[in-house]
Amino acid sequence: MTKTLLRTGAAIAALTVAAPAMAEEITMIVCGDTMDPIHDKYIAEWEAQNEGWTVAPEVVGWGQCQDKVTTLAVAGTPVGLAYVGSRTLKEFAEFGLIEPIPMTDEEKASYYPNVVGTVTYQGQQWGVPVAFSTKALYWNKDLFAEAGLDPETPPATWDDVIAAAKAVTENTDAAGFGLVAKTFDNTMHQFLHWVYTNNGQVIDDEGNIVLDSPEVLAALEAYKTLVPYSEEGPTAYEQNEVRAIFLDGGVSMIHASIGAVSRLQDTDINWGVANLPLGPEAKGPGTLLITDSLAVFSGTGVEEQAISLAKFLTAPAAQEEYDLNAGLTPLRPSPTIDALVEEKPYWAPYIEGIEYGGPEPLFTDYRAFQNIMIEMVQSVVTGDAEPAEALAKADAELKELE
Repeated sequence: MTKTLLRTGAAIAALTVAAPAMAEEITMIVCGDTMDPIHDKYIAEWEAQNEGWTVAPEVVGWGQCQDKVTTLAVAGTPVGLAYVGSRTLKEFAEFGLIEPIPMTDEEKASYYPNVVGTVTYQGQQWGVPVAFSTKALYWNKDLFAEAGLDPETPPATWDDVIAAAKAVTENTDAAGFGLVAKTFDNTMHQFLHWVYTNNGQVIDDEGNIVLDSPEVLAALEAYKTLVPYSEEGPTAYEQNEVRAIFLDGGVSMIHASIGAVSRLQDTDINWGVANLPLGPEAKGPGTLLITDSLAVFSGTGVEEQAISLAKFLTAPAAQEEYDLNAGLTPLRPSPTIDALVEEKPYWAPYIEGIEYGGPEPLFTDYRAFQNIMIEMVQSVVTGDAEPAEALAKADAELKELE
Protein backbone atom coordinates (compact mmCIF):
# COMPACT_ATOMS: atom_id res chain seq x y z
CA MET A 1 0.00 0.00 0.00
CA THR A 2 1.49 3.30 -1.05
CA LYS A 3 1.91 6.43 1.01
CA THR A 4 -0.64 8.20 -1.18
CA LEU A 5 -3.31 5.59 -0.60
CA LEU A 6 -2.73 5.49 3.13
CA ARG A 7 -2.67 9.27 3.38
CA THR A 8 -5.96 9.46 1.49
CA GLY A 9 -7.40 6.67 3.60
CA ALA A 10 -6.33 8.35 6.82
CA ALA A 11 -8.06 11.55 5.72
CA ILE A 12 -11.24 9.62 4.96
CA ALA A 13 -11.06 7.94 8.34
CA ALA A 14 -10.67 11.31 10.07
CA LEU A 15 -13.81 12.64 8.39
CA THR A 16 -15.91 9.52 8.69
CA VAL A 17 -17.56 8.24 11.83
CA ALA A 18 -16.99 4.50 11.81
CA ALA A 19 -19.99 2.32 12.41
CA PRO A 20 -19.86 1.36 16.07
CA ALA A 21 -18.70 -2.18 16.73
CA MET A 22 -20.81 -4.45 18.89
CA ALA A 23 -19.64 -3.77 22.41
CA GLU A 24 -19.22 -7.50 23.12
CA GLU A 25 -17.52 -8.57 19.88
CA ILE A 26 -13.96 -8.36 18.59
CA THR A 27 -13.66 -8.81 14.85
CA MET A 28 -10.42 -10.42 13.73
CA ILE A 29 -8.74 -11.12 10.40
CA VAL A 30 -6.49 -14.16 10.20
CA CYS A 31 -4.26 -14.75 7.18
CA GLY A 32 -4.16 -18.23 5.68
CA ASP A 33 -6.31 -21.03 4.32
CA THR A 34 -7.85 -22.25 7.57
CA MET A 35 -8.09 -21.21 11.20
CA ASP A 36 -5.26 -22.76 13.20
CA PRO A 37 -6.67 -25.16 15.84
CA ILE A 38 -4.27 -23.81 18.47
CA HIS A 39 -5.61 -20.29 18.02
CA ASP A 40 -9.16 -21.64 17.99
CA LYS A 41 -8.52 -23.26 21.35
CA TYR A 42 -7.05 -20.17 22.98
CA ILE A 43 -9.73 -17.86 21.57
CA ALA A 44 -12.30 -20.10 23.24
CA GLU A 45 -10.35 -19.91 26.51
CA TRP A 46 -10.17 -16.11 26.30
CA GLU A 47 -13.93 -15.92 25.70
CA ALA A 48 -14.54 -18.15 28.71
CA GLN A 49 -12.44 -15.83 30.88
CA ASN A 50 -14.11 -12.67 29.51
CA GLU A 51 -17.81 -13.19 30.01
CA GLY A 52 -20.00 -11.41 27.49
CA TRP A 53 -17.25 -11.04 24.90
CA THR A 54 -16.95 -13.04 21.70
CA VAL A 55 -14.33 -13.12 18.95
CA ALA A 56 -15.41 -13.19 15.30
CA PRO A 57 -12.42 -14.38 13.22
CA GLU A 58 -12.42 -14.21 9.44
CA VAL A 59 -9.87 -16.24 7.51
CA VAL A 60 -8.54 -14.45 4.42
CA GLY A 61 -6.07 -15.96 1.92
CA TRP A 62 -2.46 -14.79 2.04
CA GLY A 63 -2.73 -13.01 -1.30
CA GLN A 64 -5.61 -10.78 -0.21
CA CYS A 65 -5.20 -10.60 3.57
CA GLN A 66 -2.92 -7.58 3.92
CA ASP A 67 -4.85 -5.54 1.36
CA LYS A 68 -8.19 -6.29 3.03
CA VAL A 69 -6.90 -5.26 6.46
CA THR A 70 -5.52 -2.03 5.02
CA THR A 71 -8.62 -1.21 2.96
CA LEU A 72 -10.90 -1.57 5.98
CA ALA A 73 -8.62 0.55 8.14
CA VAL A 74 -8.28 3.46 5.72
CA ALA A 75 -12.04 3.42 5.04
CA GLY A 76 -12.72 3.96 8.74
CA THR A 77 -14.24 0.50 9.30
CA PRO A 78 -11.29 -1.40 10.80
CA VAL A 79 -11.32 -4.84 12.34
CA GLY A 80 -10.46 -5.04 16.00
CA LEU A 81 -7.43 -7.31 15.59
CA ALA A 82 -5.54 -8.47 12.53
CA TYR A 83 -2.62 -10.64 11.52
CA VAL A 84 -0.14 -8.43 9.64
CA GLY A 85 3.44 -8.52 8.44
CA SER A 86 5.47 -6.57 11.01
CA ARG A 87 7.03 -4.67 8.10
CA THR A 88 3.76 -2.73 7.77
CA LEU A 89 3.55 -1.54 11.38
CA LYS A 90 5.36 1.76 10.86
CA GLU A 91 3.08 2.60 7.95
CA PHE A 92 -0.03 1.91 10.02
CA ALA A 93 1.37 3.75 13.05
CA GLU A 94 2.37 6.84 11.07
CA PHE A 95 -1.20 7.27 9.88
CA GLY A 96 -2.76 6.64 13.27
CA LEU A 97 -4.47 3.43 12.21
CA ILE A 98 -3.21 1.13 14.98
CA GLU A 99 -2.74 1.27 18.73
CA PRO A 100 0.61 0.96 20.53
CA ILE A 101 0.85 -2.26 22.55
CA PRO A 102 2.15 -1.65 26.07
CA MET A 103 4.88 -4.16 26.95
CA THR A 104 6.54 -4.52 30.33
CA ASP A 105 10.27 -5.07 30.64
CA GLU A 106 9.48 -8.60 31.75
CA GLU A 107 7.40 -9.24 28.63
CA LYS A 108 10.14 -7.88 26.37
CA ALA A 109 12.81 -9.95 28.11
CA SER A 110 10.82 -13.17 27.59
CA TYR A 111 11.59 -13.11 23.85
CA TYR A 112 14.80 -14.05 22.11
CA PRO A 113 17.13 -11.05 21.57
CA ASN A 114 16.08 -8.57 18.89
CA VAL A 115 12.60 -10.05 18.37
CA VAL A 116 10.83 -7.12 20.02
CA GLY A 117 12.82 -4.82 17.72
CA THR A 118 10.84 -6.16 14.76
CA VAL A 119 7.69 -4.46 16.10
CA THR A 120 9.28 -1.36 17.64
CA TYR A 121 9.12 2.15 16.21
CA GLN A 122 10.01 5.35 18.08
CA GLY A 123 10.37 3.42 21.30
CA GLN A 124 6.90 1.86 21.22
CA GLN A 125 5.68 -1.58 20.24
CA TRP A 126 2.96 -1.56 17.59
CA GLY A 127 2.16 -5.26 17.37
CA VAL A 128 2.59 -8.50 19.28
CA PRO A 129 4.83 -11.03 17.47
CA VAL A 130 2.83 -14.11 16.50
CA ALA A 131 4.99 -15.89 13.90
CA PHE A 132 8.76 -15.95 13.41
CA SER A 133 11.08 -16.99 10.62
CA THR A 134 14.86 -17.23 10.48
CA LYS A 135 17.15 -18.78 7.86
CA ALA A 136 20.10 -21.17 7.74
CA LEU A 137 22.49 -22.63 5.16
CA TYR A 138 21.72 -25.97 3.52
CA TRP A 139 24.38 -27.86 1.63
CA ASN A 140 24.40 -31.01 -0.50
CA LYS A 141 27.05 -33.32 0.95
CA ASP A 142 27.27 -35.54 -2.13
CA LEU A 143 27.92 -32.56 -4.42
CA PHE A 144 30.59 -31.35 -2.00
CA ALA A 145 32.27 -34.78 -2.11
CA GLU A 146 32.07 -34.89 -5.91
CA ALA A 147 33.72 -31.48 -6.06
CA GLY A 148 36.59 -32.64 -3.82
CA LEU A 149 35.32 -30.82 -0.71
CA ASP A 150 34.87 -32.26 2.76
CA PRO A 151 31.16 -33.20 2.75
CA GLU A 152 30.87 -32.97 6.53
CA THR A 153 32.29 -29.45 6.84
CA PRO A 154 29.90 -26.68 5.84
CA PRO A 155 31.29 -23.29 4.81
CA ALA A 156 31.67 -21.05 7.86
CA THR A 157 32.60 -17.77 6.12
CA TRP A 158 31.72 -15.95 2.94
CA ASP A 159 35.12 -16.84 1.51
CA ASP A 160 34.36 -20.50 2.24
CA VAL A 161 31.02 -20.20 0.42
CA ILE A 162 32.61 -18.64 -2.64
CA ALA A 163 35.41 -21.24 -2.75
CA ALA A 164 32.95 -24.12 -2.36
CA ALA A 165 30.57 -22.70 -4.98
CA LYS A 166 33.46 -22.36 -7.42
CA ALA A 167 34.62 -25.93 -6.78
CA VAL A 168 31.13 -27.37 -7.29
CA THR A 169 30.51 -25.34 -10.45
CA GLU A 170 33.85 -26.38 -11.98
CA ASN A 171 33.81 -30.06 -10.96
CA THR A 172 30.17 -31.16 -11.14
CA ASP A 173 27.12 -30.64 -13.32
CA ALA A 174 25.45 -28.57 -10.58
CA ALA A 175 25.60 -24.89 -9.74
CA GLY A 176 27.47 -23.87 -6.62
CA PHE A 177 25.07 -21.48 -4.90
CA GLY A 178 21.38 -20.66 -5.23
CA LEU A 179 21.36 -16.90 -5.76
CA VAL A 180 17.99 -15.16 -5.40
CA ALA A 181 17.50 -12.03 -7.53
CA LYS A 182 13.99 -12.11 -8.98
CA THR A 183 11.66 -9.10 -8.79
CA PHE A 184 10.09 -10.47 -5.64
CA ASP A 185 10.18 -9.51 -1.96
CA ASN A 186 12.49 -12.33 -0.90
CA THR A 187 15.30 -10.95 -3.07
CA MET A 188 15.50 -8.16 -0.52
CA HIS A 189 15.16 -10.67 2.30
CA GLN A 190 17.92 -12.90 1.00
CA PHE A 191 20.28 -9.96 0.59
CA LEU A 192 19.61 -8.93 4.19
CA HIS A 193 20.97 -12.33 5.29
CA TRP A 194 24.34 -11.12 4.01
CA VAL A 195 23.96 -7.69 5.59
CA TYR A 196 23.21 -9.18 9.00
CA THR A 197 26.00 -11.75 8.84
CA ASN A 198 28.50 -8.91 8.41
CA ASN A 199 27.32 -6.57 11.19
CA GLY A 200 25.65 -4.30 8.65
CA GLN A 201 22.50 -2.21 9.00
CA VAL A 202 19.96 -0.42 6.84
CA ILE A 203 18.68 1.90 9.60
CA ASP A 204 20.65 2.61 12.77
CA ASP A 205 19.29 2.94 16.30
CA GLU A 206 18.66 6.66 15.80
CA GLY A 207 16.61 6.06 12.66
CA ASN A 208 19.29 7.14 10.19
CA ILE A 209 19.71 5.43 6.81
CA VAL A 210 23.16 3.80 6.90
CA LEU A 211 22.96 1.43 3.93
CA ASP A 212 26.05 2.89 2.24
CA SER A 213 28.59 1.34 4.58
CA PRO A 214 31.67 -0.89 4.20
CA GLU A 215 29.76 -3.79 5.76
CA VAL A 216 26.91 -3.63 3.25
CA LEU A 217 29.26 -2.96 0.34
CA ALA A 218 31.13 -6.16 1.20
CA ALA A 219 27.83 -8.05 1.09
CA LEU A 220 27.00 -6.68 -2.36
CA GLU A 221 30.49 -7.51 -3.61
CA ALA A 222 30.09 -11.09 -2.35
CA TYR A 223 26.80 -11.33 -4.28
CA LYS A 224 28.60 -10.21 -7.44
CA THR A 225 31.41 -12.72 -6.92
CA LEU A 226 28.91 -15.58 -6.63
CA VAL A 227 27.11 -14.87 -9.91
CA PRO A 228 29.37 -17.10 -12.07
CA TYR A 229 28.89 -19.96 -9.61
CA SER A 230 25.12 -19.68 -9.24
CA GLU A 231 22.22 -21.06 -11.26
CA GLU A 232 21.97 -19.53 -14.72
CA GLY A 233 20.04 -16.24 -14.73
CA PRO A 234 19.49 -15.51 -11.00
CA THR A 235 17.05 -12.69 -11.79
CA ALA A 236 14.57 -15.38 -12.89
CA TYR A 237 14.47 -17.07 -9.49
CA GLU A 238 12.87 -16.38 -6.11
CA GLN A 239 13.72 -18.39 -3.01
CA ASN A 240 11.16 -21.18 -3.44
CA GLU A 241 12.27 -21.69 -7.04
CA VAL A 242 15.91 -21.89 -5.95
CA ARG A 243 14.88 -24.33 -3.24
CA ALA A 244 13.23 -26.50 -5.91
CA ILE A 245 16.52 -26.62 -7.82
CA PHE A 246 18.29 -27.67 -4.61
CA LEU A 247 15.71 -30.41 -4.02
CA ASP A 248 16.45 -31.70 -7.55
CA GLY A 249 20.20 -31.75 -6.85
CA GLY A 250 20.91 -28.89 -9.25
CA VAL A 251 22.59 -26.52 -6.79
CA SER A 252 24.81 -27.28 -3.81
CA MET A 253 23.96 -24.50 -1.32
CA ILE A 254 20.95 -22.35 -0.46
CA HIS A 255 19.63 -20.16 2.34
CA ALA A 256 16.25 -21.47 3.50
CA SER A 257 13.81 -21.70 6.40
CA ILE A 258 13.15 -24.69 8.63
CA GLY A 259 10.38 -25.66 6.21
CA ALA A 260 13.00 -27.06 3.83
CA VAL A 261 13.67 -29.94 6.24
CA SER A 262 10.30 -31.61 5.67
CA ARG A 263 10.79 -31.41 1.92
CA LEU A 264 14.33 -32.78 2.07
CA GLN A 265 13.22 -35.75 4.15
CA ASP A 266 11.22 -36.93 1.12
CA THR A 267 14.28 -36.88 -1.17
CA ASP A 268 17.48 -38.91 -1.59
CA ILE A 269 19.66 -35.84 -1.02
CA ASN A 270 22.40 -36.22 1.57
CA TRP A 271 22.00 -32.80 3.16
CA GLY A 272 23.22 -30.77 6.10
CA VAL A 273 22.15 -27.50 7.70
CA ALA A 274 24.39 -24.95 9.41
CA ASN A 275 24.52 -21.32 10.54
CA LEU A 276 24.58 -18.75 7.77
CA PRO A 277 28.26 -18.17 6.89
CA LEU A 278 29.82 -15.03 8.30
CA GLY A 279 31.30 -11.97 6.66
CA PRO A 280 34.61 -10.42 7.76
CA GLU A 281 32.97 -7.94 10.19
CA ALA A 282 30.55 -10.37 11.83
CA LYS A 283 30.34 -10.48 15.62
CA GLY A 284 28.57 -13.84 15.68
CA PRO A 285 25.90 -15.93 13.93
CA GLY A 286 23.28 -13.73 12.27
CA THR A 287 20.12 -13.97 10.22
CA LEU A 288 17.17 -11.90 9.06
CA LEU A 289 14.45 -11.82 11.72
CA ILE A 290 11.04 -11.83 10.05
CA THR A 291 7.95 -11.65 12.23
CA ASP A 292 4.25 -11.38 11.64
CA SER A 293 2.23 -9.65 14.34
CA LEU A 294 -1.20 -9.17 15.80
CA ALA A 295 -2.05 -5.48 15.36
CA VAL A 296 -4.84 -3.70 17.23
CA PHE A 297 -6.67 -1.19 15.05
CA SER A 298 -7.92 2.19 16.24
CA GLY A 299 -11.49 3.44 16.21
CA THR A 300 -13.29 0.21 17.03
CA GLY A 301 -14.21 0.94 20.64
CA VAL A 302 -12.79 -2.45 21.66
CA GLU A 303 -9.09 -1.59 21.63
CA GLU A 304 -8.47 -2.54 25.26
CA GLN A 305 -10.09 -5.94 24.86
CA ALA A 306 -8.28 -6.54 21.55
CA ILE A 307 -4.94 -5.90 23.25
CA SER A 308 -5.94 -8.36 25.97
CA LEU A 309 -6.81 -10.97 23.33
CA ALA A 310 -3.57 -10.40 21.39
CA LYS A 311 -1.48 -10.89 24.50
CA PHE A 312 -3.49 -13.95 25.55
CA LEU A 313 -2.98 -15.65 22.17
CA THR A 314 0.75 -14.95 22.25
CA ALA A 315 1.46 -15.66 25.93
CA PRO A 316 4.49 -17.96 26.38
CA ALA A 317 2.69 -21.31 26.73
CA ALA A 318 0.14 -20.59 23.99
CA GLN A 319 2.76 -19.19 21.62
CA GLU A 320 5.11 -22.12 22.14
CA GLU A 321 2.32 -24.57 21.39
CA TYR A 322 1.51 -22.66 18.21
CA ASP A 323 5.17 -22.41 17.14
CA LEU A 324 5.79 -26.14 17.56
CA ASN A 325 2.53 -27.10 15.85
CA ALA A 326 3.20 -24.78 12.88
CA GLY A 327 6.92 -25.61 12.56
CA LEU A 328 8.00 -21.99 13.08
CA THR A 329 11.15 -20.63 14.67
CA PRO A 330 10.29 -20.25 18.38
CA LEU A 331 9.81 -16.69 19.58
CA ARG A 332 10.97 -17.40 23.12
CA PRO A 333 13.56 -19.66 24.81
CA SER A 334 12.33 -22.40 27.14
CA PRO A 335 13.28 -25.87 28.41
CA THR A 336 10.97 -27.31 25.77
CA ILE A 337 12.92 -25.57 23.01
CA ASP A 338 16.21 -26.74 24.53
CA ALA A 339 14.89 -30.30 24.40
CA LEU A 340 13.79 -29.81 20.78
CA VAL A 341 17.30 -28.75 19.74
CA GLU A 342 18.78 -31.69 21.65
CA GLU A 343 16.47 -34.12 19.86
CA LYS A 344 16.68 -32.47 16.42
CA PRO A 345 20.03 -30.65 16.07
CA TYR A 346 19.06 -29.16 12.71
CA TRP A 347 17.01 -26.64 14.69
CA ALA A 348 20.12 -25.13 16.28
CA PRO A 349 21.17 -22.77 13.43
CA TYR A 350 17.72 -21.20 13.35
CA ILE A 351 18.01 -20.22 16.99
CA GLU A 352 21.74 -19.45 17.18
CA GLY A 353 21.45 -16.82 14.45
CA ILE A 354 18.93 -14.76 16.41
CA GLU A 355 21.43 -13.11 18.78
CA TYR A 356 23.10 -11.04 16.05
CA GLY A 357 20.16 -11.03 13.66
CA GLY A 358 18.43 -7.94 12.37
CA PRO A 359 14.82 -7.03 11.57
CA GLU A 360 13.04 -6.16 8.38
CA PRO A 361 13.68 -2.40 8.39
CA LEU A 362 10.53 -0.38 9.05
CA PHE A 363 9.67 2.18 6.37
CA THR A 364 6.50 4.21 5.96
CA ASP A 365 6.39 3.11 2.32
CA TYR A 366 7.62 -0.41 2.71
CA ARG A 367 7.03 -1.45 -0.89
CA ALA A 368 9.13 1.42 -2.19
CA PHE A 369 11.94 0.35 0.15
CA GLN A 370 11.65 -3.20 -1.08
CA ASN A 371 11.77 -2.14 -4.73
CA ILE A 372 14.86 0.01 -4.17
CA MET A 373 16.67 -2.93 -2.59
CA ILE A 374 15.62 -5.33 -5.35
CA GLU A 375 16.77 -2.91 -8.05
CA MET A 376 20.13 -2.54 -6.31
CA VAL A 377 20.70 -6.30 -6.14
CA GLN A 378 19.55 -6.92 -9.70
CA SER A 379 21.75 -4.17 -11.14
CA VAL A 380 24.81 -5.83 -9.61
CA VAL A 381 23.81 -9.39 -10.53
CA THR A 382 23.22 -8.43 -14.17
CA GLY A 383 26.43 -6.37 -14.36
CA ASP A 384 24.57 -3.14 -15.08
CA ALA A 385 26.21 -1.45 -12.10
CA GLU A 386 29.23 -1.93 -9.89
CA PRO A 387 28.47 -2.63 -6.21
CA ALA A 388 29.69 0.74 -4.90
CA GLU A 389 27.67 2.64 -7.51
CA ALA A 390 24.52 0.60 -6.91
CA LEU A 391 24.84 0.95 -3.15
CA ALA A 392 25.29 4.72 -3.22
CA LYS A 393 22.26 5.07 -5.49
CA ALA A 394 20.06 2.92 -3.25
CA ASP A 395 21.22 4.76 -0.13
CA ALA A 396 20.30 8.14 -1.66
CA GLU A 397 16.89 6.86 -2.75
CA LEU A 398 16.13 5.48 0.72
CA LYS A 399 17.02 8.83 2.28
CA GLU A 400 14.61 10.55 -0.09
CA LEU A 401 11.96 7.97 0.80
CA GLU A 402 12.06 8.88 4.47
